[in-house]
Formats: sequence, C-alpha cells, structure tokens
Amino acid sequence: MKLNIAVLPGDGIGPEVIEQAINVTKAVCEKFGHALTYETALVGASAIDACGDPYPESTHELCMKSDAVLFGAIGSPKYDNDPTAKIRPEQGLLAMRKKLGLYGNIRPVSVFPSMIDKSPLRADLVKDADFICIRELTGGLYFGRRGRSEDGNNAFDTCEYSRAEIERILKLAFEYAGKRRKKLTVVDKANILETSRLWRQIAQEMEPQYPEIKVEYLYVDNAAMRLVQWPASFDIIVTENMFGDILTDEASVITGSMGLLPSASVGVHTSLFEPIHGSYPQAAGKNIANPLATVLSAALMFEYAFDLKEEGALIREAVTASMDAGFVTEDISKPGQTARKTSEVGEWLANYIRRK
Repeated sequence: MKLNIAVLPGDGIGPEVIEQAINVTKAVCEKFGHALTYETALVGASAIDACGDPYPESTHELCMKSDAVLFGAIGSPKYDNDPTAKIRPEQGLLAMRKKLGLYGNIRPVSVFPSMIDKSPLRADLVKDADFICIRELTGGLYFGRRGRSEDGNNAFDTCEYSRAEIERILKLAFEYAGKRRKKLTVVDKANILETSRLWRQIAQEMEPQYPEIKVEYLYVDNAAMRLVQWPASFDIIVTENMFGDILTDEASVITGSMGLLPSASVGVHTSLFEPIHGSYPQAAGKNIANPLATVLSAALMFEYAFDLKEEGALIREAVTASMDAGFVTEDISKPGQTARKTSEVGEWLANYIRRK
C-alpha cells in the first residue's frame, strides 16, 4: 500500500518525538512492504516565527492532499508568558481542526501492566481500566463568540452548539460503543447549561436507533469523580469540547504517565494523529522526552487511516515489550533501571519491529 503522510513536528519536544515515530513507521513499512512518502511542514510557534501564521496555508494544503497527518505538539513560553500576544501557537491547532473538519477526538485509555505501580490510583482500581474518550473538537466555548468590554474589566466566552454538530459526534460515539462493550456514557451539565440540555435531548432521541447500546448520563463533575473512583466502569465516554479537554487529561494520569497516551482526530477531511501531551519546552533539545505516546499515535494512524490492523498491533507489541524490558525514558523508568534517551527508545522499537 502507498502511504502519503503530512508530518507536523511543531514546537518543543515535538520534533524529537515525531522523529522516533517516523523511524518506527519506516520500520513497519519496510517489514510489510508498504511504500511510504512523507513531507514536513510548519505549525505553531515555529510557524509564527517563520511567517507570522501558526497554521500557514501551505501547511493546510499539504494536510489536505495527504492520507493522514502525524502531529507533534504546539506551544512556546515565548507566547505563553505574553498575555498581550495577538497571535498564539494554539490558534494554529484550532485553525487546523476547523479547516480540516476534525470534529471528533478519540483518546484510548488503557493501563500497561508494567506501569500499574506508576498510577496514582490503587492497582485494583486501574488494572482493568480500558475505555475511550470521544471529545467534540470544533464547537463550544473554544470556538464561540468572545470579547471584553471597552474598559477591559469584563470578558465573555460563548458556548454554542448546533443540532448537526451534536448529532455527528454522538453518532461516532454510538458506533464506537457498538464495536466494543456496548456501553456509552454521555457527559454533560444539563442541570445548569442550555447547551448540555440540547446534548442530552439529542442523545435520548438517538438512543432507539442503537437498541443494543446501554446509555448512561453523567454530569461532568460526577464523571470527574468516578474517573478516579471506578475507571474500569467506563467503555465509551462522549462529551463536549471543554469538558472533554479536562476529563481526558484527568484520565491520562490513570495510566501513570501522560507520555503514554495517543489520540486520533477524525472528521470531514484528513485525519490527524498526535500524542495528548504538550510541547514540554523545558525538555526540548535534551533527548529525554518520552516518544511512546507519539509512536502509539502512529499505531492509531495505521489502524484508522489505512485500516492496517496488524501493523498497528505490532507497534503496540513493541511498545509493551520496551516497557516490560525497562527500556524507557526517565519519566517512567523505575529505581535501578537506566533511563534511556528519546532516540535510544525509538531505535529499540524500530529494531524490535525489524526482528519480528
């Protein structure tokens, strides 16, 4: 198969972890006889510094003509520490989601056996945790009308959702639930927010179309509490943009490290695959960042963008083997283990794949 990928390293540790994900991708393509072509482009702070635009039109054109996008991270202290900045790296991420029509973010959350002791929760609570968070990506507060009063002392952000936006993300969630344990948790704040009441109304209207799916409804504060009390009770969680942003970061801690979780963003045009962690600028250039979440994002890319399940499974097998062998970066290494460099972990994974 021919695989044509747009590669957006981004900022901070993005280029380092993306490099290892590409090395693993190359090893998989060599092993299975796929023809890989890829091209890199600027996004985020690096794009602002180069051309004043966090998501340049040339980058968008590359994404549109590619089969998939492999993305690193966005963010820079240069802009984070300047509240007056008119252009910010994160605007590039929002623009990319909007222009590519990436309305659904899919984040699998599962625990690697060798990492259970790294979780802040008791082993008996997390050992069976295996669920997927589906977050709406292009609506809500992050894309609503916003502004400040003339004197600058009052501000507003508007949360808006249309029926069409809600129906398409719920459809995605129902379909995913049908492929797994047939349980769907709809998270909202319907006791307070009008948009949440619309979410719940539409979900209830759609329920009869999926009679095999058991649906439950949780307020977001209750869902946040249950994620740490009983994470294994979830199968598919679906929610709006801001709630999803917060809950997925909370869920990531269950695994013991944010550096282990991949994600896929799907929608109208080219799908995008990225680690859930940020740009971690303090580690940039030090060759210490954990590349596993980005490598696992490449596994999702093989599975979701190209329907190559065996290739994705082999990448996951390699990642599990590296952790079982203790060949990991400093953030997840255990006492007595030698912390490995980002590039060393990537090389180990690629060699494992070639040997299989």
